Amino acid sequence: MNHYYQWILVVHIISVITWMAGIFYLPRLYSYHSRSSTSKEMSETFKIMEKKLYSIIMFPSSLLVWLSGLFLAHFQGIHNWLAVKIILVLLMTGFHIFLWYCLRNFQKDQNRLSEKFYRIANEIPSLLLIGIVILVVIKPL
Repeated sequence: MNHYYQWILVVHIISVITWMAGIFYLPRLYSYHSRSSTSKEMSETFKIMEKKLYSIIMFPSSLLVWLSGLFLAHFQGIHNWLAVKIILVLLMTGFHIFLWYCLRNFQKDQNRLSEKFYRIANEIPSLLLIGIVILVVIKPL
């Protein structure tokens, strides 16, 4: 079982890295896309980039994070630090869902949020990630 646990842990770590890369990059794309000076041609390019990033990288990675993470938690047991980590991952998932909502609005040319909003929102996953890494490494609770 230990051998399977290690491979699931590898899948989990790689999935977290790819999911976080997308979560960090997509709001940055949105900030550029939301500029009023963006041409129609550039807007269409952003739509393709955003949709592919979300559907090919972020969504599958988030599923693998959850599936592998739940598997690891099942065999490791739920500790206080892990329960708090899961709450932070739920918040990250909520942010992920918010980005999907924004993606839908951009796809329909109905974005109402500013470039500044997306730049500020881009800091949310960083704060959540800091908390998650501290919990995983230090296990303070």
